Amino acid sequence: MNYRKEKLIITVALTGNVPTKEMNSNTPITVGEIVDDIIKCREAAASVAHIHVRYENGAPTCDRSLYKEVLDRLKERNCDIITQLSTGARGGGNTAEWRGQMLDLNAEMASLSTGSSNFPSQVNANSFELIRELAKKMYNNNIKPEIEAFDLGMIDNAVFLLKEGVLKAPLQFNLVMNVRGSVKGTPRNLLHMIESLPEGSTFTVSGIGPSQIPMLTMAILLGGHVRTGLEDTVLYDKGILATNQMLVERIVRIAKELGREIATPDEARKILGIE
Repeated sequence: MNYRKEKLIITVALTGNVPTKEMNSNTPITVGEIVDDIIKCREAAASVAHIHVRYENGAPTCDRSLYKEVLDRLKERNCDIITQLSTGARGGGNTAEWRGQMLDLNAEMASLSTGSSNFPSQVNANSFELIRELAKKMYNNNIKPEIEAFDLGMIDNAVFLLKEGVLKAPLQFNLVMNVRGSVKGTPRNLLHMIESLPEGSTFTVSGIGPSQIPMLTMAILLGGHVRTGLEDTVLYDKGILATNQMLVERIVRIAKELGREIATPDEARKILGIE
């Protein structure tokens, strides 16, 4: 892959399930805060919004009505960002019905973890049965899955599901580096993950906590794409609280120094094969 020719897709992961207002007062919790942050990050050059929703008390959820409200408000404000909905295990339930309840909405992408892992406070459980059900619902609603790979085995599982016909090429991966209990965020580990991807795949890299800048810089150099946002790091630097907009703007500066142009949402759609 020639990184000087393919433009860089920046995904912003705004909220996640873990950050709280106590950890960082800039964390968007309500629908209004999430939508406002997405608009700011789109203006800063993000082309994909990785969206989680919360109840007003801050508790994470997969509630369809909240996802719908986010999408409706973005449409009302004429925001052209690619919307990617989370089906993650921390959203309050562990069935395909609960975690995929929003997949009939008008979104373009959704996350799909292809294996289980140990998060610090719970197991990120994803059985093959659940993965198959979520993938089927995504494809039935013309939603492109993004394979969330927290470890090498999740790439192998995705290849297995591709051969089985559950997944459809070309695949888009998010390589999540440095979550405690999963693959450590080191250059050697990231290179091995990238080299293990099936041919023709596109990939994004998420660097959690202090691994963010080295992992994302390496992704930019190797022709991949990047994810940033308060889901991945609540700090901009030691002792400095981040905002989502600050984190996106930093990636734009790094990419410029490394010779990567930034993709618009329409250019990102072509790169990712979103119809």
